[in-house]
Amino acid sequence: MKTNLLLGFMMLCASTLYAQGFQPPAEGKAVVYFTRVSSFGFAISFEYFHEDQYIGIFKGKNYLRYECDPGTHLFWASSENKEFITAELEAGGSYIVIVDIIMGIGKARVGFDPITEDSEVFARAKELITSKPPVETPQAKIDQMNVKLRKFITEKLQTYETVWKHEKNFKHLSADMALSEGAMQ
Repeated sequence: MKTNLLLGFMMLCASTLYAQGFQPPAEGKAVVYFTRVSSFGFAISFEYFHEDQYIGIFKGKNYLRYECDPGTHLFWASSENKEFITAELEAGGSYIVIVDIIMGIGKARVGFDPITEDSEVFARAKELITSKPPVETPQAKIDQMNVKLRKFITEKLQTYETVWKHEKNFKHLSADMALSEGAMQ
């Protein structure tokens, strides 16, 4: 009996360590993992936005975990270019968006690629997310950047609405791309 209890406790600890950075969303919420699985351009950071709000920054082989309400959303990142992705998220859903670094002229460009468990890169994303905690931008920095970047954010969203969404083929993260239960174990 003691052996079974000890074995059960060890398995619980191992599964907790294994899923270190993965956390399903809170009740009634959805979560998106913006994930860079490549070390290419490790010193280049990208800033991330949810509609008209700055939500964080990170560089290198890392990820940002962002929890939000279910429904229709617009996420974007800023670098030499501005990359957008529309999303339709379901409550309880966990989603992964691969953040690509692309050679630019003066600075690296950013790209988004929503993935499912069938994607070639899923195993690499899973390994990264389950091996370490997400990068967290302090709330004070988020608040400061939302004030500092207000004009920039407004201008870029206006350009998106009037020009870019009609000229460019931005990707979409659909509700059916949510990870299945147990996918990150």
